[in-house]
Amino acid sequence: MDVSQYLGIFLDEAKEHIQVLSDQMLILEQEPDNQDAINEIFRAAHSLKGMAGTMGYKRLQRLTHDMEDCFSAVRSGQMSVTSELMDVLFQALDAIEGYVETIQNTSDEGDNDNDSIVNELNRLLKSGTGENGGQKKAAEKPAEEAKAEAPAKAASAPDSEKAEYRNIELDESQKNTLKDAIVSGKHVYGFTVFIQETCLLKAARAFLVFKAIEESGDVVVSSPSSQDIEDEKFEFRFSLFAICDADIEKVKAAIMSVSEIEDAVGEEYTEDMIDSPSGDAETASESTPEERMLENAPAPVGGNVPAAKEAKGSGGAKKPAVKPVVSRTIRVDIEKLDTLMNLVSELIIAKNTIVSAANSDTQTGGGGRNPLVENVEYLESVTTNLHEAVMKVRMVPIESAVQKFPRMVRDLEKKLDKKMNLTITGEDTELDRTVVDEIGDPLMHLIRNSADHGLENTATRIERGKPETGTIFLNAYQDGNNVVIEVGDDGNGIDVEAVRSKIIERGYASEETANQMSDKDIINVLFDPGFSMAKQVTDISGRGVGLDVVKSNIESLGGDVEVKTKLGEGSTFIVRLPLTLAIIQALMVIVGGEKYAISLDSITTIEDVPVSDIKLVQQKEVIQLRGTVIPIIRLSNVLGVESTKDDSENLVAVIVKKGDTLAGLVVDELMGQQEIVIKSLGKYINNDRIISGATILGDGEVALIIDANALI
Repeated sequence: MDVSQYLGIFLDEAKEHIQVLSDQMLILEQEPDNQDAINEIFRAAHSLKGMAGTMGYKRLQRLTHDMEDCFSAVRSGQMSVTSELMDVLFQALDAIEGYVETIQNTSDEGDNDNDSIVNELNRLLKSGTGENGGQKKAAEKPAEEAKAEAPAKAASAPDSEKAEYRNIELDESQKNTLKDAIVSGKHVYGFTVFIQETCLLKAARAFLVFKAIEESGDVVVSSPSSQDIEDEKFEFRFSLFAICDADIEKVKAAIMSVSEIEDAVGEEYTEDMIDSPSGDAETASESTPEERMLENAPAPVGGNVPAAKEAKGSGGAKKPAVKPVVSRTIRVDIEKLDTLMNLVSELIIAKNTIVSAANSDTQTGGGGRNPLVENVEYLESVTTNLHEAVMKVRMVPIESAVQKFPRMVRDLEKKLDKKMNLTITGEDTELDRTVVDEIGDPLMHLIRNSADHGLENTATRIERGKPETGTIFLNAYQDGNNVVIEVGDDGNGIDVEAVRSKIIERGYASEETANQMSDKDIINVLFDPGFSMAKQVTDISGRGVGLDVVKSNIESLGGDVEVKTKLGEGSTFIVRLPLTLAIIQALMVIVGGEKYAISLDSITTIEDVPVSDIKLVQQKEVIQLRGTVIPIIRLSNVLGVESTKDDSENLVAVIVKKGDTLAGLVVDELMGQQEIVIKSLGKYINNDRIISGATILGDGEVALIIDANALI
């Protein structure tokens, strides 16, 4: 069987193990005596090593094995958790991640042996366990032996119910092969292996078990057959007979090292037992006189002799097996979801066409309720429910985008020589998968900026009466049809006057213009490409390095970013993102005879504004709405079209909101609310992002979608 077909599984699980190692190593660094963290680390490292060996990635296997030796020494108390050890282990983890990335790109692990890291791990292992060989051997005790100690007795005397290998019927040729092996000094084992019922690809797990056994022997026969196992024509268990050189405990440990294996029971066979694979010979020799009497006596009416034997073994009535809760989930390629979403989008366009036709037919068809209208309403309900269902399938927690940040902050803490702590809340908040994939880099830039430029050094914090350890926080939560992610710190905050001086110094604006700019305008300059407050550009960041990338990436996702800051207390960057990028509820309006769409998410109210209520402030039109002064934006001027409204008529103003800022978009007419499909215009229109896309209406017309965020 070709192992390359399991490359996808290997990569998925390897990344999961790497993340577990990263998370638990961070915990171990802070809590050196945390046994749960040590055990979790050891389990992940051991699984990763076994997977790498099975796939033939020897360099990855070697490095992971050396890491595992160190963790084994820590677990056995032969080695202390020191800062030096953790630094080298994190370097090793980075190297492992590098191997996995190379495998993902080329299917090969490359030729980097990472000798310096391997040598450093071995040096620390030697110095941490002493020069005498006895302690080192204890520390380097293989995981397989440790894992097998507890179930060793079970391996020699398994539960008869679970030992399904005893039911395998061996032909004469197979019996002779097994007997010859015993005569030549080898071991013959029967095993029944149980796979977790949550396993997605049980055939792959079975194959990995076979590979693990073949490290020290050969599988002679299996039930079901190897072909049926490969075709997944079996339940979550299989049985086999194998000829091996290693002890049964080591073979069982090798089986259990495969991920998603729930249990394995087995025993060693003698020549006599091979003639009776059901184990009758063995059970007869080990049974008590009382049991043999029970076996030979006639069974009472309704009685069950084997049940009586089981009662003795279990010390009473046998408890019913509790079936594990099966997670009914599957992994789906994102491209398949994109295809499904596109089909739903086309369905909604078709629905809009039918709605348009039904409405026109009702208007021209005279009295009575058109049956078509009722069917259209039903279709509308179905498509809406289908859309919501598909959207839920595409939603994933943002955890995958933020789970690497604690490790990053740990490295920055050492690099910058600052004490800092990262707190993350709301990582279970869900976003569209495509948004989650793109949001990681912008958030990383914001956290690096907080670490480098936001937080003061320890001496300054003490001088200001702040805790020595600075706090960086990331908080995510859902707000209507948007997700808000706040990234901030309790550091120095942004010195607006210093930024104003830098704007003048670098010629971004004249002194007169800069002095007239509001604090918000000054802060927004930080998002301009190339502008930085850093006195020297480092490989980490200045307060402006990367912020232009943050803004452009977030806006490309249909979101926006704003900053709240207070000098001496800290800054908070507020990122607002749409839940989805595909289908939205929109208000349809007419401006200059053309139809446009405005997302309902950004609309607060719609107002009928008398012309007399419009005032001028600094040559800009504003209105006062319930005590709040709101600027007026005439879309006809922005879009370069002629308004069809008379100047003497009341204005229709759509009040939109971006963060805490309001604005009134003046339109000619309102058409109503409609579910629309967003179609990208690519590079055909470049109008300062005022137009974010287009949609196809029910009558076949194309309506442009106005991005209210870009107008405010």
